[in-house]
Formats: sequence, structure tokens, C-alpha cells
Amino acid sequence: MMKVKILFVSAMMLFLVGCTQETQNSLSRSLQNWTGTNGVLDIYAGDKLVHKFIHIDKLSTARGTSSNVSRPYRYGYGIDDLNLNGKKDAGEKKVYFEFSDYSTSYVFYERN
Repeated sequence: MMKVKILFVSAMMLFLVGCTQETQNSLSRSLQNWTGTNGVLDIYAGDKLVHKFIHIDKLSTARGTSSNVSRPYRYGYGIDDLNLNGKKDAGEKKVYFEFSDYSTSYVFYERN
């Protein structure tokens, strides 16, 4: 059994070494999206924080149904942090949200 594990790990390392940097980055993002993150989305109006979503597992870029071309907005699910304190409080629920890449000032980051 130990030999099988060593063989598997060796094969995976060879596979990753053979990939281009772009492919490695894509695999890393896929793995991160699959395992989930603790993302925070801050939305600004000028220099003022006006909305916050917490506990976001990932942001997705919208794609056309038949064309598969990226659309200019992103979407996801997260806790609507109504009082902007960065914690889930009573009454704050998980919601679907979307925002424009063109007109929305935002910062998305992971909170550990």
C-alpha cells in the first residue's frame, strides 16, 4: 500500500512539473474553489464602504449560455453583513449577489 501512495505522489509531481505556469495556476484556482475559501467582498461608493458580504466560497464570472463568452459581471453567495462588522449576526442570512465589473468599486479577499 505504501508503494502505491509513493507511486501516486510521484506521478502527480511529474504531471505538475510538466504543466505550464498557466495550467498550474488554473489547477490551483480549481482546487481552491473546490475546497472553498472564507472570502469577503467589500463594496465601496467612492472611498466609503457601503456593503459587505462574508463567508463567500468563491466568486464566479458570468458566461453567456450559448456563446460561453465572459459577461461583465460577477456573482456568488455569501452572508449579507448588514452592520459591516465582519461577523455573522442574528438576522444576517446567506444571499445570492451579483455586481458589475465595470461600475462597481470592490475588494475581494480571503479572511482566515
